[in-house]
Amino acid sequence: MKTMLEVFGIHCFSEKELKSRVPKDVFKSFKKVQSGKEELSITTANVIANAIKLWAIENGATHFTHWFQPLTELTAEKHEAFLSVHSDGTSITEFTGKELIKGESDTSSFPNGGLRSTFEARGYTAWDIGSPMFLKGEGLSKSLYIPTAFIGYSGEALDKKVPLLRSITSIRKEALRIQKILGDLDTQHVDVTLGVEQEYFLVEKKFFDLRKDLTLSGRTVFGNLPPKGQEMNDHYYGTIKERVEAFMTELDMELWKVGVMSKTKHNEVAPNQFEVAVMFNTANVAVDQNQITMDMIKKVATRHHLAALLHEKPFHGINGSGKHCNWSLSTDTGKNLLDPSSLEENRFDFLLYVMAVMEGVYRYSGILRACTATPGNDYRLGGHEAPPAIISIFLGNELQQIFENIQHNNLSMTTQKDLLDLGSSFPKIPQDISDRNRTSPFAFTGNKFEFRMPGSSASPATPTFILNTIVAEILREYADMLEHWEDLNPNLKVIKLIQQQYPKYKNILFNGNGYDKNWEIEAKNLGLSNFKNTVEALPNYISEKTISLFERNQVLTRAELQSRFHVYCERYNKQNNIEISSAIEIARNEIYPSVLAYITKIAQNIESLKSLVEEKEYQEEKKLLKTLLHNKNEMLQYIHDLVDGMKTATSIVDQYQRAQYYSGTLVPKLAELRKVVDILEKQSNRHTWPIPSYYDLLFTL
Repeated sequence: MKTMLEVFGIHCFSEKELKSRVPKDVFKSFKKVQSGKEELSITTANVIANAIKLWAIENGATHFTHWFQPLTELTAEKHEAFLSVHSDGTSITEFTGKELIKGESDTSSFPNGGLRSTFEARGYTAWDIGSPMFLKGEGLSKSLYIPTAFIGYSGEALDKKVPLLRSITSIRKEALRIQKILGDLDTQHVDVTLGVEQEYFLVEKKFFDLRKDLTLSGRTVFGNLPPKGQEMNDHYYGTIKERVEAFMTELDMELWKVGVMSKTKHNEVAPNQFEVAVMFNTANVAVDQNQITMDMIKKVATRHHLAALLHEKPFHGINGSGKHCNWSLSTDTGKNLLDPSSLEENRFDFLLYVMAVMEGVYRYSGILRACTATPGNDYRLGGHEAPPAIISIFLGNELQQIFENIQHNNLSMTTQKDLLDLGSSFPKIPQDISDRNRTSPFAFTGNKFEFRMPGSSASPATPTFILNTIVAEILREYADMLEHWEDLNPNLKVIKLIQQQYPKYKNILFNGNGYDKNWEIEAKNLGLSNFKNTVEALPNYISEKTISLFERNQVLTRAELQSRFHVYCERYNKQNNIEISSAIEIARNEIYPSVLAYITKIAQNIESLKSLVEEKEYQEEKKLLKTLLHNKNEMLQYIHDLVDGMKTATSIVDQYQRAQYYSGTLVPKLAELRKVVDILEKQSNRHTWPIPSYYDLLFTL
C-alpha cells in the first residue's frame, strides 16, 4: 500500500507538473496570464493542452470535462473523449487549446432566474486558470476535470465561480491600495484565503433507501429520538468506530490523490455526525476543493454501504450540520493581514482590516444573512449547535479593548500571549489572544474570521464572494480617506480612521451568549437586523443597497442579482414541495396502512376479550384504541389540508409570494403533521412500523 506522501497529488495536474512538461517560455507566459499581466494566446494554449492530454492519458484518462458550479449548490460536467477518428478510419487522441479554454453548455437547463429563455440556450464554460485540474474515476472511466466558469451567451454570470473571481479581483485591488498607503511597497499581490470545515452524517444505506424523505429531500420529515440522543456528549471527539474509520481513511486517500489536503477528521456532537476540514488555500481553489470533498464523501460512503447526508438538519431534535468558512487575507510576501502579531512589530494595518470587516458586516449584514438562507438552514440556525439568525461579530475581550482604548485616545496595544501553567508534569502552552465563542455567527479566531452560519450543503463560494465584496467596498472608502491624510504617518492614519469609524459601527460586536433569550431584545435595541428565516432574508438580494454595492465593485449586475433572487425563491419552493409531497406519500401510503392494521388488531383483541374478562380488564386497550383513532384521523386531516394547500401554492404565479405561502401556511402545517405522526410511532408496534426509526438511522453503525 502506498504511503500518503506517495499518494498525494498523483491525480492533480499541478504547476510543477506543467513546468516539467512545457518549454520555459510557455510556462513563463502561463504565469503572466495567471497574474493578469497578459492574455492567453492560442499558441500557448495549444502547447499546454497537449501537455495536459499526455499527462491525463498516461494516468488512465479517456475523457475530459469542463467542470462548473451552476446555481444548484452542486457541480455539473459533460464528458468528451480524447479519442478522434479520421475519415480513413485511423484513430488518434486530440485535445486542443480551444477545447481547453472554452466549452459549451445548455444554459436554459440550469437555474438562471430568467436570464436565459428556453429558446436561448447557448452558454459557455471558460477555463479557470487559477484552479488546478484533476482526474476522477476508477479503472477505465477516468476523466480529466477542468475547473471552469459558466456564463451565458452575452456574458451573464450563471454560476458561483464568476462572482467569486470578480470579488477576488475587487478586494485584491483595494487591499493593495491600502498596503501602499500604509508604506508597504513590497507587496504586489493579495489573496483571499479560505479554510472550510465540512460537517456530515453517515447512515446505513439499507435504511436510507427505505426512507423516501431522506432519499428525495435529504431530511427526515418524521421520526422520534430514542431514549438516548446526544445528551451524554459521548460521541463528540469520541473514539471513531472501525467502520467509520475505514470510510474516513479511504476518503482521505481519495482527496489526497486529487491534491485536496484533508487535514482534520473527528466525530461531531450528534450521533453518526462527523467533520472533515481541509487546509487553507486561496479562496478560489478552496471552494473547488470543498465541492470535490462533498462529492467524494458521498461516493466513498456508497462504497462502504453507507449514505452520506449533507443536509443542514437531517434529524429533528439533534444537532444539524454547518460549513464553517474561515476567511483571511494574505500577501505574496508571506503576511497574513489578519495576524495580530503585527502589532508587536508596531504595525497597525491589522487593526484597519479588522475595522473594515467590522464596518462591512454592520452595514451589509442583510445580504450576508441572505447568503445563508435556505430551507435546511431555517431548521438549523438558532438551535444549540448553530449561531442565531442575528449577525454579530465576536472579537474577544482583549482585541475589543484595544479598539475601545483607541476610541478614547489610550494607545495601549497589548496583545501578549500568556502561558498556561498546568503543573510540573505538563509543558506550558501559549494562550490565544481570545477565547472561542461557538454561538457567534462571525468570530475572530486568532488570525482569521470564522463565518459559522453557512449550511453544510451550500457552496462556500456565495458567502465568500459576498464577504469579499463587502470588505472591498469598505477598503475602497478607507483608501479614499487615507489618501487625503498626507500629513500623518501610517499608524496615525489608522488610529484616526478607527477613532472616526469605530463608534459608528461597534454595535455589531457581541462577546456574549448568542443563545440567551435576552440577546434578541438587546440586538434589536442595538439596531441589528434579525431575518429569522429564508423568506425574510432573500429580498436583501434585490435591495437597492445591495445592487449598488455589487455594481460598484463590478461583481454582479442588477440583472444577475435579480436572477439569483428568483433562483433562490424557486429553490425554496421546490425544496418545500419535495418535503411536503414526500411527507404526504409516506403518511398516506406507508404510515396510515400500518396504523390502521394496528388499530384493527387492537379492536379485534378487545372484541375477543369481551367474552373472556370483565370490561374493566381491557380499559387500557380501549383508551389506546381511542387515542390511536383520534391521532389517525388528525393525521388524515393534516394530509388533506396539505394536499389542498399544495394546489393553492402551485397556483400562485409569483415565486416570492409562493414562498411566503409555503413559509407562513404549509411549513407550519407540515410541522403539525409531523407531531401527530411521531405520536403514532410511539404508540404503535415497533416491529410493524413501516419506515426505519431514528434508532436504526443513528445508532446502528
